[in-house]
Amino acid sequence: MKEYQTSDLSLAAFFMLKGRVLLKAERDKSGKFIFLFDNTDGECKKLSLAFLNSEFSEYDNHVRNLKKIIYST
Repeated sequence: MKEYQTSDLSLAAFFMLKGRVLLKAERDKSGKFIFLFDNTDGECKKLSLAFLNSEFSEYDNHVRNLKKIIYST
C-alpha cells in the first residue's frame, strides 16, 4: 500500500474533506504531528496542490493570522 505522510494539520483536514483514508495520526517525541493517509491511487500529491490553490488554504491563513493577533496581545 502506498502512503502519504504530512505534518500539516490543515492539509490533513483537507485530505479528510476530500475523502482520503486516514491510516494513522500521532505526535512524535518533539510534539510534531504525523498524519498518514492511504495513497494507493497516487492522488495525494494532486490534492496537496489543490489545497494550496483553494479557498480552504486562504481560510487557514486567515485563522493563523487571527491567532497571531490574539496571542500577541
